[in-house]
Amino acid sequence: MPSLTKRPVRAVRVASLHAVVDRRENGVIYVRSPRPLGAYPARVTDRLEQWAEQAPARIFLAERATDGNWRTVTYAEALQRVRRLAQGLLDRGLPSSGPLMILSGNGIEHALLALAAMYVGVPYAPVAPAYSLAVKEFTALSYLWQNLGPAMVFADEGARFAPALKAVSRGEAEIVFHKSRPEGMRSTSLEELESSALSPEVDEANRRTAPDSIAKILYTSGSTGLPKGVITTHRMLCSNQEMLLQMMPSLGDEPPVLCDWLPWNHTFGGSHNFGIALYNGGSLYIDAGKPTPEWFGETVRNLSEIAPTAYFNVPKGYEMLVSHLRADASLRRNFFSRLNLLFFAAAGLSQHIWDELQDLAFENCGEEILVVTGLGATETAPFALSTGSEGAVSGALGLPVPGVELKLVPVEEKLEARLRGPSITPGFWRRPELTAAAFDEESYYRLGDAIKFADPQDPLKGFIFDGRLNEDFKNSAGTWVRVGPLRSRLLAHFGNLVQDVVLAGPDRDFIAALFFPALGMCRTLCPGLPPNAPPAEVLARPEVRRLFQEKLDSFAMASTGSSTRIDRAILLDAPPSIETQEITDKGSINQKTVLRNRAALVEDLYREPIPMHVLTLTKESK
Repeated sequence: MPSLTKRPVRAVRVASLHAVVDRRENGVIYVRSPRPLGAYPARVTDRLEQWAEQAPARIFLAERATDGNWRTVTYAEALQRVRRLAQGLLDRGLPSSGPLMILSGNGIEHALLALAAMYVGVPYAPVAPAYSLAVKEFTALSYLWQNLGPAMVFADEGARFAPALKAVSRGEAEIVFHKSRPEGMRSTSLEELESSALSPEVDEANRRTAPDSIAKILYTSGSTGLPKGVITTHRMLCSNQEMLLQMMPSLGDEPPVLCDWLPWNHTFGGSHNFGIALYNGGSLYIDAGKPTPEWFGETVRNLSEIAPTAYFNVPKGYEMLVSHLRADASLRRNFFSRLNLLFFAAAGLSQHIWDELQDLAFENCGEEILVVTGLGATETAPFALSTGSEGAVSGALGLPVPGVELKLVPVEEKLEARLRGPSITPGFWRRPELTAAAFDEESYYRLGDAIKFADPQDPLKGFIFDGRLNEDFKNSAGTWVRVGPLRSRLLAHFGNLVQDVVLAGPDRDFIAALFFPALGMCRTLCPGLPPNAPPAEVLARPEVRRLFQEKLDSFAMASTGSSTRIDRAILLDAPPSIETQEITDKGSINQKTVLRNRAALVEDLYREPIPMHVLTLTKESK
């Protein structure tokens, strides 16, 4: 396996990149893998039955109990409970009476109920807990409720979800709880749901569940408007797992062990990572931590005990992990002890984090760990493009995986990526107008991303990301501003000073930015500042503003023109809000929503005379 550095890389079976490229006279380019996609099961739960027979005592799922110990479920136990829960669903008239909605976060009971639904062809929708627990208004949850039309709703801790349920329910759905009953509402315990005597109806419903049956509906916020429900079929999930296995055969060489926090209401955690464990007979340790200052300690605790064979995370998670790995030798030894693969998605990983992660791996075990990344979406189940055994570099997307066809269509000066294959969604739940607009005349799904060849002369070097088409804009001079590349440059330049940035400037004379500063780092610049000083006070300190000013000026001096620099900026003291759709609980920013919600601040960026809270370029840097 070749290395991108001179240091050795831990041996791992990962496929190399191959592609067939067909360039047409109209500028359209078709790219596919020459390798055929292997056979895959008809239903997601076929693998549960397989491993319950072949490895009945192997741990399938584990989560922390209240006493701090791991509570585990084996494959045999999981299948038994799934079948009983499936009987309970059928006894209550699902799926004909409607889908199942799951409000709770990741957990064993969530997983078993979801598998039970898929076992007998009941569509289910896992919903971000934040829509119920982290908001004052329940606008998004109310919309989801009306769009889905659930016949049953599961809330593990019913009492916590009672306010949200009372706000959106009119008694039309049966509420199922596990740990605590929602007071004042008609509800059923999970134990009662699971108590039904098994009948042949379960096996008959399982046989009727076909590859194109709906497995689940995943709600994504998209770039504008309220969440849309992405239909996800058994064929999508099963074919996607076979694609993953063909690109990363190491996942099947031994049962994978994963320790993962990523939420199951997103495709990365709930389809990609959960699916890897199930498809390959692995063990999934459910990490209750999150990449936030308040919750990351739980992730560190879990990774100190559970040594993963492969690790999956978003860039923010890796950023926080690196600092703990650097400081904790015991954590380093355990984390790298049997790790053979690192995977990231959802955003670009900063090069300095990437380099430090590999430095720590090499210092600890004398080898680097192969990094894999790619491109996908909820609508693609999600794995679609991937890097290979050659290793990834920052910004790389790789090439289409077996079974996925890529179509590149010229749009303005860019190439829009469109995808076709068995892992692509058939459309959106009860939104026919969105479904019709999402596909082109050849039934390729319009991804909305622009990509380009890393080396136009050598397609085997794969693609790199070239921005979201609906985020790019023209300034007042008619020059295109490419938001994706500019934003990536900004984040790299400001490094650990910022968590994220949103760009403004359509039809304006210059580009401006709203920065979400890394408050923890900003506090370290202010010696003597009280630890509980509010964010606005931290960001107003001269030390903080001076460093941001220096960075803004140096970025401008390294830019090539008005469309590649930032002339003004505001440091935001309020973080992006999930309640107002500015951010998902996975951590990705919705640029357009932030600009819309903070329109008054955007106007401040362009106001004359320049307000005091706006940073602007010095004369020397223009």
